[in-house]
Amino acid sequence: MASTQLKRISKEEVGKHNQPDDLWIIIDAVVYDLTKFKAMHPGGLSVLLDPEIAGQDATEAFFSLHRYEVLERPQYQRLRIGQIDGEKPSIHGRIAGELSKVPYAEPTWLSDGYHSPYFSEGHRTFQKAVRRFFDEVVYHDAQDREADGKRPSQSVIDKMTALNMHAMRMGPGKHLQGRILMDGLVTPETFDYFHELIITQEFARSSLRGYGDGLLGGKVIGLPPVLNFGSEELKAKIVPEVLDGKKFICLAISEAQAGSDVMGLQTTAVKSEDGKEWIINGSKKWITNGTFADYFTVGCKTEDGFTVILVERGPGVETKQIKTSYSTTAGTAYITFDNARAPIGNTLGEEGGGIFVILSNFNHERWVMCCASARSQRGIIEECLKWTTQRKVFGKPLHSQAVIRSKLAGMISRAESKCPKLAREHHVSDVQYGCGQDTARDAVQVFGGRGITQTGMGKFIEHYHRTIPFDALLGGAEDVLADLGVRQALRAMPRDVRL
Repeated sequence: MASTQLKRISKEEVGKHNQPDDLWIIIDAVVYDLTKFKAMHPGGLSVLLDPEIAGQDATEAFFSLHRYEVLERPQYQRLRIGQIDGEKPSIHGRIAGELSKVPYAEPTWLSDGYHSPYFSEGHRTFQKAVRRFFDEVVYHDAQDREADGKRPSQSVIDKMTALNMHAMRMGPGKHLQGRILMDGLVTPETFDYFHELIITQEFARSSLRGYGDGLLGGKVIGLPPVLNFGSEELKAKIVPEVLDGKKFICLAISEAQAGSDVMGLQTTAVKSEDGKEWIINGSKKWITNGTFADYFTVGCKTEDGFTVILVERGPGVETKQIKTSYSTTAGTAYITFDNARAPIGNTLGEEGGGIFVILSNFNHERWVMCCASARSQRGIIEECLKWTTQRKVFGKPLHSQAVIRSKLAGMISRAESKCPKLAREHHVSDVQYGCGQDTARDAVQVFGGRGITQTGMGKFIEHYHRTIPFDALLGGAEDVLADLGVRQALRAMPRDVRL
């Protein structure tokens, strides 16, 4: 924390101010006058009057109870009155755009001296720019919106539009043609799945789960069916306004009666008498971004089977917010269609061919979730390594306990096993979800009571533990997908092999 304009004060002078009506302390070489603040101290006055705190260097005591960000708040910045003569602050918190120096906090390919066959220097330059953007533009809005439960700010959406971030989040493809990506750092022709991985992982690092879904997570899964199966006329109307952040779209498949069982959906669509429109009736549940979506990519039962139709918000379409355990910022909705209408031209793919539309969508959706999940686990490792280093128990750092080191080892091994080869092969591992839940459980044990508290030292641990179950549900229930994988493997078993 820079403090070059503060006056120089000796430690001896600070030591003289150790009374309730004259109370100074030192935190990381900076002197704070707490005389007027003491009555507002959340921990009470007695903590500040401890002989080892009042008039003393309270750096270790402070960081055993508070996050660095507390010192950056304006109300506490105003308490600074000087800097210890001959010393400089040596502790820092989150530095926008910078790589973490904490072991295992960053993917291996970002480490000095490590060569990856998957990432080029261009990828590294791209990553640096993307991180700075998310740290400077997204991070603070994510914290504020998580606190007030409102949807992500339009100003953030607009700044992402300026860099064509919404388009890049869809992965490589024709939708990027003619767009200037990240101020020209990468061309539409050279943008690949590793660039998308970088965006997804930096997003996961800088935001919170509900906010991340709220910041057009519905577009990532709701727009591909339009891109891949919509008519040219429909795409010309819908795609530009969605990728420019002017209109919002969501994927409306799940229902109270059916989730992973896509073919069990009950929402119906029948043609009008003149054959020009679909008339849709039914309901959808747990739809990300549904509360503020302008367009709904809807799975319906039709005369020919299962059909996907793009429905625009209007008469017959109503949305209600569903309060989930992770956040209202995601705009999770219950949607009812009561004789809602959509032009026949809004049919995505062939009538009765909706299962192919949805199945083609799932792999990319699950790929995005795996990218985010892997990066989120590294964030938890960083939090735990910092905490176990600064937290003292029985007179020693918390990591002096073998059981704690064992939990850290488990977290690290799970994170390190997630190879970037996934991007090249575009495979999705459902084990990712189980790993995240194991890491969440271990992290709570490492942080203790702080790990279940929504504020303070363990706030990110609490948030991760509370939201990680979603990884096992979104894109298809983990157990169902795991069973599907085994059945596919069994079908491929050769008949001529024996032990």
